[in-house]
Amino acid sequence: MTNRNYAIVGTGALGGFYGARLQKAGLEVNFLLRTDYDRVKKHGLTIESPEGDFTLPQVRAYRDADKMPQCDVVILALKTTQNHLLPKLLPTLLKDNGVVLVLQNGLNAEPQIAQIVGAERVIGGLCFLCSYKVSPGHICHIDYGTITLGEYAQDYKAIGITDRLRQIAEDFQLAEIPIEMSEDLLLSRWKKLVWNIPYNGLSVILNARTDELMANPDTLILVEEIMAEVIAAAKSCDRIIPDNFIPNMLEYTHKMKPYRTSMKIDYDESRPLEVEAIFGNPIRVAQKAGVKLPQIEVLYRMLKFVDVQRQEAERKRRLLDLL
Repeated sequence: MTNRNYAIVGTGALGGFYGARLQKAGLEVNFLLRTDYDRVKKHGLTIESPEGDFTLPQVRAYRDADKMPQCDVVILALKTTQNHLLPKLLPTLLKDNGVVLVLQNGLNAEPQIAQIVGAERVIGGLCFLCSYKVSPGHICHIDYGTITLGEYAQDYKAIGITDRLRQIAEDFQLAEIPIEMSEDLLLSRWKKLVWNIPYNGLSVILNARTDELMANPDTLILVEEIMAEVIAAAKSCDRIIPDNFIPNMLEYTHKMKPYRTSMKIDYDESRPLEVEAIFGNPIRVAQKAGVKLPQIEVLYRMLKFVDVQRQEAERKRRLLDLL
């Protein structure tokens, strides 16, 4: 059994699911929580999954990062909209030789984390997971669950598969979490964006689940066209995604159970959207290389509009609640 210990920063549908699986496998996992703290401290975590339901009656739950033990691996599962909290959190949680495993969507999260802890202490992770939080401490896993792990180096230089990457992968495999290891983290991030950009964006703008987007011939064409723009953007970074990747992603989504994307869930629950990480950053990278992404840029502008509108409505609602 490994003696590595883990911290989960962001105990939601993703962090809660993976952290619970790691603890169930016998690893020490420490969970940082905010609004869910009281419930999880008292009742633990409950996971519903087609792979088997389970409950962890007791977990190492903390409200304050300063009271948590320092850890070998800090799993960052917060939304990128909360990354402004990390300069205070991460140095407190990391052992001297610890690493941050960034399980966040979009592009350029790793360079941001590297500015806080150093590039040599950052690993990237791409999650292919369908899950949602039913209530505090109660997570429903619908489908999939694979994580692609890749070492980060400055400017996303590809440095291959390291021993520490293999060791962390072994911990996840012990927890029956499927793992793929990537020699090129930036290429893997662009591949994830081929799915994330069309489905997250269109699900919000068109108020649709993935199965509804796939069933309509017009939106299916739109999905394919947006995917092609992502592949062009990746090429501008000298990352080549093969021609068969789009049909493979479409087949993957056809087989997926009806799913409300993470961005659609955030929108429905009046949370800030990860517009910059998933849309803005890829657009800016491509523009710097002289590549235009017209359909993605339209989605980006629309999402910025609806995000501002929803956040303003939520702010007014909260003010009325105080009256």
